[in-house]
Amino acid sequence: MTKIKPKEIEKETSCCSGNELKQDREIKEEVTSCCSSKSDLPETVKQVSSCCSSKETEQELTSSIGCCSSSEQDSNPVSKSDNEGLEEEFRIYGMDCPACAVTIEKSLGNQKNINQVNVNYSSGKMYINSTEELEFESVQKEMKKLGFEVQPMKINKNVKNYFVEGMDCGSCAATIENHLNTNPGVKNVKVNFSTGKMKIEHENTSEEIIKEVSKVGFKASLITSKQQNSSANSSNTNLPVIISGILIAVGFIGSYTGIPDYLTIAMFAVAMVISGNRPVRSAYYAIRSRSLDMNVLMSAAAIGAAFLGEWFEGATVVWLFSLGLNLQTRAIEKTRGSIRGLMELAPSEAWVKVGQELIKKPVEDVSIHDVIVVKPGDRIPLDGDVIEGHSSVNQAAITGESIPVDKVEGSFVYAGSINENGSLSIQVTKLMEDTTISKIIHLVEEAQEKKAPSEAFIDKFARIYTPVVFILALIVIVMPPLLGFGTWEEWIYKGLMLLVIACPCALVISTPVAIVTALGNAAKNGVLIKGGTFLEKAGSINAIAFDKTGTLTEGKPTVNDIVIFNDSEENMLSIARTLEEYSTHPIATTIVEYAKNKNIPAKNGEKFKNIVGKGIEATIEDVTYYAGNIKLFEKINAPLTAHLEEIMRQQSEGKTIIIIGTAKKLLGIVSVSDTIRETSKLSIANLEKIGVEQIVMLTGDNEGTAKAIASKAGVKRYFSELLPEQKVDSIKQLQQEGYQVAMVGDGINDAPALATADLGIAMGGAGTDTAMETADIVLMADNLEKLPHTIKLSRKALAIIKQNIYFSLIIKVIALVLIFPGWLTLWMAVLS
Repeated sequence: MTKIKPKEIEKETSCCSGNELKQDREIKEEVTSCCSSKSDLPETVKQVSSCCSSKETEQELTSSIGCCSSSEQDSNPVSKSDNEGLEEEFRIYGMDCPACAVTIEKSLGNQKNINQVNVNYSSGKMYINSTEELEFESVQKEMKKLGFEVQPMKINKNVKNYFVEGMDCGSCAATIENHLNTNPGVKNVKVNFSTGKMKIEHENTSEEIIKEVSKVGFKASLITSKQQNSSANSSNTNLPVIISGILIAVGFIGSYTGIPDYLTIAMFAVAMVISGNRPVRSAYYAIRSRSLDMNVLMSAAAIGAAFLGEWFEGATVVWLFSLGLNLQTRAIEKTRGSIRGLMELAPSEAWVKVGQELIKKPVEDVSIHDVIVVKPGDRIPLDGDVIEGHSSVNQAAITGESIPVDKVEGSFVYAGSINENGSLSIQVTKLMEDTTISKIIHLVEEAQEKKAPSEAFIDKFARIYTPVVFILALIVIVMPPLLGFGTWEEWIYKGLMLLVIACPCALVISTPVAIVTALGNAAKNGVLIKGGTFLEKAGSINAIAFDKTGTLTEGKPTVNDIVIFNDSEENMLSIARTLEEYSTHPIATTIVEYAKNKNIPAKNGEKFKNIVGKGIEATIEDVTYYAGNIKLFEKINAPLTAHLEEIMRQQSEGKTIIIIGTAKKLLGIVSVSDTIRETSKLSIANLEKIGVEQIVMLTGDNEGTAKAIASKAGVKRYFSELLPEQKVDSIKQLQQEGYQVAMVGDGINDAPALATADLGIAMGGAGTDTAMETADIVLMADNLEKLPHTIKLSRKALAIIKQNIYFSLIIKVIALVLIFPGWLTLWMAVLS
């Protein structure tokens, strides 16, 4: 067992009862950090200490933590910190290329009172930072001179969400975005291929938007508050494939049974029209929006085959392509369904108790403090507190716990959990949009929309790769015949095969589908991963640092021993209760509860004073009494020598010691300890099995306590006597040793360390909003067993992504090699 301390650890312990035990849950709930970026954590949070709380400390802590904006969340790249002034946002129409954006920036940047201009070509937005309020007419006049239209962006009150059916890869999403951006009524549009959703701000009607999307070859439907996503109608999408397949089969057989050629050609042509209708239409709009996707490549191949008279080849190409799209769409819809399952967990209606009657209401109409009744076997519609009844509730969908949890009066229940037996009356504490399940869905959907590094790289690669392939195909078609190598027909056919084989579809969809599936899988198991970036990062973690209290331990201190020196047990506990009743620290609360359970009353005390980092004092019957740690009694020069051996023995067993006494004599000690979680030792052993090289415990407790807890948990390395800011130094030390470090903590005290680590993992997200906001990964239940599962899931997802990419590239290389000897046909290229 190795004991490690960072270089600049203060000798003084910061808490009267061990500075590592849990803060009050109320304080945790109040102190909500909205920072999404690790670098943006307020300095105040980085200095939070875990000493005994006073009201002044709570107020200072709660008021000092502000809301900082994450760069990821700030859509405006012109920052007030960079340029003080007014900021306005505009929509630009008519830009053809990034060079237009540069022209606008340079032109407007020279105008009077304008500090900075930032134009985003991709989104068609312009941000202007100025010293005074701009007149829109002057901006509009200047933009017209440059040949562009401009409109001011208003608050997004017209933002609507749509489901989009039929998207096959990220390029389909780009095609829809590019097409809708040409519509003057559309202010802003974002299409996410992974979730199959489109978020759009528009002034025209929803019907017009749906019609515009249908022009590009996709089906859109408006999402309402009560509507759930449904998969595409398989019978409708399969029908064209079935009909065209029958026509191709009949035509092929007919060509060998004496049917006239014009009839077989007609069958092939009709099959091409039926199967190729959507790809050709999508290709047309892709070209119009200056993007090349797989629809363009396939359409070119099919039309080229027909031009060469290879009607069977052309029909087979579009039929196989359509068949592949159908199979692919089904797989993607199944993947997207992992989150739809979460959406369907919470019922849409609730039985509300009004007087002595039960009235069925939509959950949107239920208010906070309303009482709802949930019958056995029903799902709980809203978060709330049980006020009557007892039952077992299956909350696996929220926390991932497989065993039902007993609920009695005063218990908290989650929307979406199942009431297994017994009727429950529940007082609603959260509206529908604020329930834990709603937050989970929101966080998972946000995670799916954030591209992982590998996904972003593949998308960028595809944008460059597709035009390059198109140019190469043209060179293959044109150059050899011009140089006298073979006929035009031969090389056109080979060029078309190159187009088909090089189609990047398999590459582009392999990454997002694997990531979305992994995120959905994790959510179902009670683990929230806030994006593909963190999913990938989890796979590379080789060191994990655990906070002790509330993470490796239960965080619920209990009284172990009472040792009396110069008093009766009853009198000492009465004095202890009197002193500790004025403290909100968990250890103080534990001692008070212990005395209450023994029916020991408090005395009349006055002149209460909190001694930060050491303990508390008060005057009882004209005598000043103290309760605190050994440093407090050293400070007041109390006679410790006679009792030092017993105090040190208790501390060596991992217990926190509270001494009760005066400056002249010690009355006794109360030893308190935290218990190890049942899952801690097994989880740490499993982490070692899967190859995590360093497992470390961080604690503010003394060396004896730290050593004892580390031994019980199976941790071989620990950092002791740490203040919260010193936990950051421990994380940095591990990083300097070359490790990719994950930090696992449970509260606001751990926020600085969670932010410093390569990956921040919060415990018990179902119990605190702070954990859900702060960390990169949230274990919804206080269950460390989910941690090895999460790391294995990450590694498996990364392995599958690599397998998909390698397999796709190998097939392409083999097919390319077979083109030039003439061993490959066009339909075989599509099949590959």
